[in-house]
Amino acid sequence: MSKKETTKDIENDQIDDVQNETVEIEEQVSEEQTVEEKLQAELKQEKDKYLRLFAEFENYKRRTSKERIELFSTASEDVMKTLLPILDDFERALTHIEEDKEAEELRKGVLLIYQKLVTTLEQKGLTPIKVEKGDTFNADNHEAVTQIPAPSDDLKGKIIDVIEKGYKLGEKVIRFPKVVIGQ
Repeated sequence: MSKKETTKDIENDQIDDVQNETVEIEEQVSEEQTVEEKLQAELKQEKDKYLRLFAEFENYKRRTSKERIELFSTASEDVMKTLLPILDDFERALTHIEEDKEAEELRKGVLLIYQKLVTTLEQKGLTPIKVEKGDTFNADNHEAVTQIPAPSDDLKGKIIDVIEKGYKLGEKVIRFPKVVIGQ
């Protein structure tokens, strides 16, 4: 081989080496970018997990505080439910005492005790649900005890009689009014 040919071979080898090194560097750079991109994707994923966890915790705090407030407002619900039959008995006693004109002093005493009980229960958040004869029956708000033939056509599907009053404690219904409806 001549000198020119060996020089050309050496130059070609050097060019090939430089090209190979360039390709290797480009591959390393692309690998570094992919590693960087992978890390950025992982970071994005972790940030998303963190935000979701934070939002879930905020919802939990909000829900538990709402439940706590609701618990305080209806904490006396059991006591109120046990006092409702006593309130009903007072109302029945008052209707029967009004018929007896001789027991005027007894009626005044029972009425005084009844009013005191009602006032105390209202201060604790108990309110009666107002239902009157002739109101439209709604299954969500009333409890139908029985149905009777309506005395007139305009009372069909309406409340004929209220058997037992309904009560709310705050915004929660603790006893639905028991009614008779016309058929």
